[in-house]
Order: sequence, then structure tokens, then C-alpha cells
Amino acid sequence: MKAFVTGGTGFIGRHVVRRLLDRGYEVIALARSEVGGAMLRDMGAVAVPGDISDRESMREMMRGSDIVFHIAAIFDFSPDAVAQCEETNVKGTRNVLELAFELGVPRIIYTSTVAVFGDTHGEIPDETYFAGGPFLTEYDRTKWLAHYEVAEPLIAQGAPIIIVMPGAVYGPGDTSWLAETMRMFNRGLLPILPGPETVLTFAYVDDVAEGHILAAEKGRVGESYILAGPAVPIGELVDFWSQLTGKPRPVARIPARYARELAPITGRVQPALSLPQSFSGEVFRTLGASYAGRSDKARAELGWKPRPIQTGMLETFEWIAATEPPDVGEREKRAAGFIFLAAAVLLLWWLWSRNDRNNGGSVDPVA
Repeated sequence: MKAFVTGGTGFIGRHVVRRLLDRGYEVIALARSEVGGAMLRDMGAVAVPGDISDRESMREMMRGSDIVFHIAAIFDFSPDAVAQCEETNVKGTRNVLELAFELGVPRIIYTSTVAVFGDTHGEIPDETYFAGGPFLTEYDRTKWLAHYEVAEPLIAQGAPIIIVMPGAVYGPGDTSWLAETMRMFNRGLLPILPGPETVLTFAYVDDVAEGHILAAEKGRVGESYILAGPAVPIGELVDFWSQLTGKPRPVARIPARYARELAPITGRVQPALSLPQSFSGEVFRTLGASYAGRSDKARAELGWKPRPIQTGMLETFEWIAATEPPDVGEREKRAAGFIFLAAAVLLLWWLWSRNDRNNGGSVDPVA
């Protein structure tokens, strides 16, 4: 079986490639750089130069594939990356899916996300849920377009597309804002936690990769499958991290309603000071939201069995500890300083609000 993979050097993609190779697939993976190509070759895949923005660069190597996995996407909240979301997440997806359909590939697996639901406001929906906005981030908006205005119309035309929808994916090798937050916690650089009410559905990266392959082997064409674990508020998750690692909890938690107001400020400060993505305006706008979905369908139809969050988080913290540099870098020190600054601003605002209310103002009471 020949599998063509985009995004094979990414966080999820690397694990999909390894599992395909372990199952005996011939894997042809797209590589945009020589470094990426070397990584893929070291795993045993055939690396081919190309870019999803250039449809013709993929044609010959995709031809004759039994399965195409389109995993490539921008999931990065830095300003430069956000500016590329439309080109990669929408136009790139159109190039890959239309070309695979044109070439008659029998099965096409497209990696969407539960973020296309937007803020579910505490609900944990299944695949039938639909929301057309508003979108809190450019990632949400462009993945929504790719899902509903690219993949779904092609399915209606007869394209053999199966959609998988991961939630918050974590594990060794991650470089996302979530991994950055875990590293900061591990280093004792998370004294203040903004938006503890924010809810995400967590799944370990190996399990998400397995879900991709199960969808290819067992999934029904035209269907979507949510690959998401338990829905957990960030505040509860951080408490769990403390129990798991023995490291202290944050000393204060700032409700999302206050922390979100800092989004315009963090949007300017984060790139200027090279702070982690956790402090980007895009991430701050999501505070207090629920990014959730239930995986009942994937469990029932695909036999998907994600590991307990306790097991996956412990393995991730072991990897973090093993890959920590001996000294905390200046970037992390600046991040910690900004946390304290943000906390001070929020505290002053909170005190002002309470004072204004006590003096007969119309400010809503603080919960």
C-alpha cells in the first residue's frame, strides 16, 4: 500500500509516518526543506521535494497512491505564521484534496480540528455540530473554511474524503503553545494562570496518529471522526500537573473575562519581546472558551482507544525534563516578567472595578 503524506515533518505527521511504516506501508512524504527530507528518510519514508501551495509539485509522486493523508497546516499563533494561515490552511488544502480527487486516489484522509466548532460554550458536541462563527483566531477561521468550503463540497462531488478532527494534541516533541505552557510550569515560571475556565479536549499524539490510520482503514467515506480525549478546564489540568510532578500550583488565577482584555496588548508585546505563543493576542482571545468535542463515533466505528490523560501527561513531562537546557533562557525570564506585569494590570483593574461598584457605579460584580 502506497501512502502519500503532507505535513509528515510536523508534530502529528511524524507519528502518522512512523505508524504507517510500522504497518508496512510505502510512505511518500512531502518535504519543503532538506532538513525535513533528512528527518523523513531517517524514519524510512521516501522524501520528495514539494509544497502544498504548488499543486504540480505533488502530482507525479501522488499519482498511484492508495491513500493520501493531508495533515499539513499552520498551527502557530505568532504574527508571521498567522499571516500565512489562509495560503496554507485553505488554498493548500484545496490543492491537495482536488489533486487527489483528480488522480483517483481511493481514500483521502483530511486532518481538520474541533476548532472549526469555535467556542462551544461548555457543550461537548459530536460531529453533527455546526457553527459558522464568530472565530476567535485566524487558525479557527481558516480551518473552518478548509473543512466546510473545501472538503465538504468535494465530498458532495464524490471525492472519497474521510475527515478526522483532533482536539488539543499533546506529547513528546510538541512545540505548540500548550507545550510551551507545560515547560514554563515545569520551570516554575507559571505563577499566574490566566483564563483557568478555558476548556480543551486532550489526546496524546500517538493516539491521534493511530486514529488517522484507523480512519483510513475502517472509516466511512464522507464521514468525520472526532479524535479528542476528556474535556478538562485548564485550571484543573494545571492542578493535575502539580499532583503529577510535585511542582507548585500557580499562586493566582485571573478569570478569563479580565485576561481577555489584555489581548490587544499581548498582540503587540509578544512579537516585540519574542515571548512564547502562550502570550500572543490570538491565544488570549480564546481564554474562557470551550474547544470541545466527543469521540464516541471514533471509538465505536474505528475502535479508537486513547490512553488515559494521566499516562500521556506523565510521559510528556518526562520528555520535558529530559530535554530541558541546564539554564533558563532570557526568553523564559521575559515571559515570567510579563506574567507578573499582566497580573498587576488585572489586579489594578479588578480593584478599580470593585471600588467603582462600591461607589454606585454600573460595573458588573466580580465573580
